[in-house]
Order: sequence, then structure tokens, then C-alpha cells
Amino acid sequence: MADLVFCEPTELYNILNQVTKLSRLTEPNYLCLFDVRSKWEYDESHVITALHVKKKGNEYLIPESVDLECVKYCVVYDNNTSSMEMFVKDAASNEEEDDEDNCNEHGQDLVCGAAVEYGRILIQLTHHPVYILRGGYERFSGLYHFFRTQRIIWMPQELDAFQPYPIEIIPGKIFVGDFSQACNPKVQKDLRINAHVNVSMETSPFFVDDPDRLLHIQIEDSSESKILPFLRYLCHFIEIHLHLGSVVLVFSTQGISRSCAAVVAFLMHKNQETLKRSWAYVKNCKNNMRPNWGLVTQLLEWEKIVLGNFVTNISDPIY
Repeated sequence: MADLVFCEPTELYNILNQVTKLSRLTEPNYLCLFDVRSKWEYDESHVITALHVKKKGNEYLIPESVDLECVKYCVVYDNNTSSMEMFVKDAASNEEEDDEDNCNEHGQDLVCGAAVEYGRILIQLTHHPVYILRGGYERFSGLYHFFRTQRIIWMPQELDAFQPYPIEIIPGKIFVGDFSQACNPKVQKDLRINAHVNVSMETSPFFVDDPDRLLHIQIEDSSESKILPFLRYLCHFIEIHLHLGSVVLVFSTQGISRSCAAVVAFLMHKNQETLKRSWAYVKNCKNNMRPNWGLVTQLLEWEKIVLGNFVTNISDPIY
């Protein structure tokens, strides 16, 4: 039997924005998102690609079109579930309920949230964990309003054309992305980006001639490129903006090597932690991160600077 676990809003946001050559939402067995709210709430707005869960009587139905055994991420949300625990409901509101064994002495029932209830059904049908979105639709849509939609059917070509957002590294504070995302005005507006760290040779259109909000580290996408001399200033730049409450986008051309190395270096500095630990965190956020080997060796040198004599074994399986 699979596990039932909570999924933070930032985790679902990152799941929705993973890419290979195209958005991973194009993969039929990648994500199945279930909305267990009422039909009118679903029709009013829901998270993109979410399926409305139907009921027959008091029984939830499983969509026949989904092979749950093969789906990597099964995520369920209702309005605002934030606990796996049961809560008290007035039994008098349910005129059909007359089983005294299920009621407490004050005429109340112990029930779980709709998302948890449906999740407990799904764990019987899948080998992967079933995720309950913490805070439900209310919290997620409040944080990521741009993922609300009324669209019910998504054609394959529409998913092919879906433009992912940058990956969230520190919720609401640091994102990592590619050059095209850094040049997209809608992305800047939706994520409320206030500052850029550009780790590429290209020049983006935002914050030009504003060194307070743009740090441009001009290095090639090559194993010979030197990022180590810039890391102290990079960390200082990001720390200042976090202190000011800014939202920072770190980006490179493809968003998988130089920008990811920069983010790993900052997390090592900020949290005073090993390369291996920071690497694992960023990898969990952005599945396709892959700094080149030259950058990895410089991150090992940066680890010595951050932690002193501690050094990650170069044979450790981080790469």
C-alpha cells in the first residue's frame, strides 16, 4: 500500500513546472491532479490540468481514464485541508445518519477532510505516495493565482505549448530559470520578481544599467568557466535582496547548469551546509539540474571556504 503524505503548495508548483525538452505535463503518467470540491467550485476555477472527482451517492468515483499504478504524482486537493486528523461535524446536519456508534455524545461525527478521504481510496490503487495539497485550493490559488483556470479539457498540443515558470527554490524568495523566462514580462509580473542574477553571456531586457537589481556574471557554458571568484559577491547580492524582501530570479541560458550551480553555492553559504545536502535540495526542486563537472569541482572548493576542513568525497553520488 502506498503512503498518504502532505504536499506543500511550493511542491505542487514545482511539479507543474518540471521540464525535459517540453513540459512534463505532456507525459500521461507524470501527474494526476484531483479536485474533490463541489462541481460549481470546480467550474468556477481550478488548478490547471485538475480532474473533478465525481460522486455516486456518497461514494467517490475513480476516473476510468487514469492508470493510477503508473502515475508518478497523484495529488488531491479540496478547499483548505491542512491536517490528516479527523475533525468534528454536526451529525444533526445529516438527516440520514442514525448510527449512534459513529456519533459522539453531543450528536457530532468525527470526519476527515474530503481530500484525505479520497486520498485514502487512492493509496489502495497506486504504488507511489498520494499527496494531499496542504491548505487546499484556497492556499495554492492565493499564492499562484496564474495557475487558476476554467479549462476542463487539455489537448496534447496545448500541453506541448505550455510555458513552465521558473522553479521555486526558497518559497516566494528565490527562483531559478532559463533565459527565455527571464525575458518574459508575464513571468516577472506573476512571480513579482524584483532582482535578477544572470549567469550567462546574454543580456536580458530587465534592470539594465541598474546594478542594485541586476548581477550579471558573464561566464560561458563551459567546464573551463570560472564561477568561484564571483560566489562571495553573488551570495552577498542575494542576501541583501532577501533582507529587503525582494524576489530574486537566478537564470542562465538553459537554466540547468550555471544558474543551478549558483543557487547551490548560495544555499551552502546561507545554511552553512555541505555541497551534497544543498545539491540534493535543489535536485528535488528541479529534476533536470545538471551543472557541468568544471562547476562541480569549483563548488567543492567553495565548500572548503564555507565549511573549513570539511570536504564532500568526490566519489559521493551527487552528480
